[in-house]
Amino acid sequence: MPASAATVKVAAASNFVAPLNVLAADFAKRSGHQLQVSSGATGKLFAQISHGAPFDVFLAADDEAPGKLVATGLAIKNTLFTYATGRLVLWSAAGNTPDKNTLKSGIFNKLALANPNVAPYGRAAVAYLQAQGVYGRLKNKLVYGENIAQAQQFVASGNAQYGLIAASLVMLDGQFKLGQGWLVPAQYHQPIRQDAVLLNPGQGNAAATAFLHYLKSAPAQQIIRRYGYQ
Repeated sequence: MPASAATVKVAAASNFVAPLNVLAADFAKRSGHQLQVSSGATGKLFAQISHGAPFDVFLAADDEAPGKLVATGLAIKNTLFTYATGRLVLWSAAGNTPDKNTLKSGIFNKLALANPNVAPYGRAAVAYLQAQGVYGRLKNKLVYGENIAQAQQFVASGNAQYGLIAASLVMLDGQFKLGQGWLVPAQYHQPIRQDAVLLNPGQGNAAATAFLHYLKSAPAQQIIRRYGYQ
């Protein structure tokens, strides 16, 4: 590792952990810099940053939380950009392949989603259920993970038959690497625009700036697209 190598403390939304592991290895190979990643629901990470958690970079699952940090002077305005646009998928860990009629039928025990109060994918899931006119009817079948990764775990463990989760958790190169799923058409919810921003503690860290530049690069974007992001 070069003498000038540094560590970048990254707060990352749970949906982005799988691609971020690949990106971290590629970034380290290219630059010598290491990422130290803490993941969770965007709302929880936002609260931690607001209370002084010393992260250098925030990779959110929406464009709202990073924008608020810029507005309150906790992040650097001209570093804000959209690094990925997420996709929502209706997913089953078992052999039953869901489709557009699965939730309307109501023939299932539980549907897992991330807590919409802190997780943008949870908000997108609720918007989809409302657009389909089934939210009220299914309310007593909903189970909430504190982030999107936990919602996926509920389905993987059999505690819920289906989940409305991030495609990035279960897809690679256009195929389901785990279970079976159906991509929810994006017109049923607000675009899941995921923004990145440099936080105040990262201002003097050249490695943090280098990582944000790397995220915009063609090799990084190619890795991101492999996980079902647009």
